[in-house]
Amino acid sequence: MEKIHKTEEEWKALLDADSYRVLRKKGTEPPFQNAYWDDHTKGVFVCAACGLPLFTSDAKYDSGTGWPSFYQPIEEDHIELEGDTTFGMVRDEVVCARCGSHLGHVFPDGPAPTGQRYCMNSASLILNPTQ
Repeated sequence: MEKIHKTEEEWKALLDADSYRVLRKKGTEPPFQNAYWDDHTKGVFVCAACGLPLFTSDAKYDSGTGWPSFYQPIEEDHIELEGDTTFGMVRDEVVCARCGSHLGHVFPDGPAPTGQRYCMNSASLILNPTQ
C-alpha cells in the first residue's frame, strides 16, 4: 500500500481540531459522548485523515465501553498495530496503514468470530452510509 506523508502543518490544515488531536497527537475522546458509539447506520467507516476503508457497520457491536467497537477490520493490511505503554498500560495501538494516523486500540476481549475488540475513536473515522 502506498503511504501518505504530510507535514504536521498540512495535517492541521486538512483536519478539524478534534480530529487532528486524536489522529495525529494520539488523543482520545470521552466515552458515550462521541459521534459513532451508539450509531446504527449501515455503511463503511473510513480513516478521517486519508479515506482508507477500515471497518464496516456489519462488524460493529456494542461493547459497552462508549466508543465504537468492531470485531474485525475490512482488510487486515488496512491497519497496523504498534505497542503502546502510555498511562502505565501495555496495549496495542491501531493506526491507519496508509497515513499512520492513530485510530484507537485493540483488545482481546471481543466477540466471535475473532475475539478482538477494535475500540476506535469516532474522531478518527468518517461513516459513509450505504443504502
